[in-house]
Amino acid sequence: MMEEVKTVTSALSVHSHNIKVTEVLKDGDTLTFIIVSQKLSGTGEYIVDRTCDDFEWLQQHLFSQEDVPGIQGVIFPPLPAKAQLNASAKVMKQLGFLALGEWQPYCKALETFLRQTAAHGILSKNKAVEIFLTSSDPPGRQRARKNIFNRLSQAVEEMRKEGHKDVDDFFQTERNHNIVLTGYIKTAAERLLDVVLTEQKIAVACGHFSAALHLCVEPGDDPDKQAFSKTCVKLSEAFDCTKKNMATVAENNASTLGLGLDLESRYQEAEREMLFRRTCKLVELETARRNAEKAKPVKKAAMEEVKKAAETEFDHISRVAKQEIAHFKVVRVEMLQQALVQLCEKQLLTAKETADQFSRHLQAFRGMA
Repeated sequence: MMEEVKTVTSALSVHSHNIKVTEVLKDGDTLTFIIVSQKLSGTGEYIVDRTCDDFEWLQQHLFSQEDVPGIQGVIFPPLPAKAQLNASAKVMKQLGFLALGEWQPYCKALETFLRQTAAHGILSKNKAVEIFLTSSDPPGRQRARKNIFNRLSQAVEEMRKEGHKDVDDFFQTERNHNIVLTGYIKTAAERLLDVVLTEQKIAVACGHFSAALHLCVEPGDDPDKQAFSKTCVKLSEAFDCTKKNMATVAENNASTLGLGLDLESRYQEAEREMLFRRTCKLVELETARRNAEKAKPVKKAAMEEVKKAAETEFDHISRVAKQEIAHFKVVRVEMLQQALVQLCEKQLLTAKETADQFSRHLQAFRGMA
């Protein structure tokens, strides 16, 4: 088991954009993900296996960097909810699109998390990232240290801070937009998931009807029975084609726009958490200023130092947060554009292939007439 990881500046030895989660292995109730990373040296690649607990280990070390200036202004890449075999209905609802498709969508979500973490200018310097991607040994199971999200949990008891008016119009506007967008994106993802599940049900129903038509086939030399049986077989083939089409359309929706909306929804939540952390720091700063103003002469100097430290920390967090928000806006637009383009391309290809197949079935029916 590895020793406790210390947060130190460390350049990664892998290409962030070439990190891949290639497959998932099932062992009892444990899921193990195979991660392949190309070496910067170009001489090969790292291949490691990691469990869901290992991913949580990495996330905890990212959250534990309280000594990194401005870390609370970072929008942390969101790690999807923990995957489980034989998951409950609640877990399946949390996973949404990630629970479809034999774990490929979930692997893609983990891959995105690793790529964005490895490409982040601040987070990639954490030694835990290098260890996670390159070490053949599994990460340790150290007890979680106090981190900024522990503080976030404590701050939930003081929900008044969430509605605290910001001193910067930029952040107040961003908070308002985030609340609206979070609701819209979540609703859009839920509605699309309903569509995909309905398409899957239609595909299953078409498959059942296709199989049922074969039960109508009767042996014998009677011309009427032979004609009827032949018609049933042709109809069965047509409905089987419909089944495959609906299944492909559902998969296209889920693997493109579905995953795009899922990631967008989780990132909006990550931005909300960052904005809330900054608001909590703003409340602390305002408290420090009031304490400095009211301090007695004997404590005045000490309170002024506390105020200056709080101002410095808050300013640094705000600078980092503005950079993160600007980058996030560019990336989220590109991400959704890519998802929509991929959706259109896949659905057009599926439509052309299905149209050709239906045309052949139509010609076959005309030939029977």
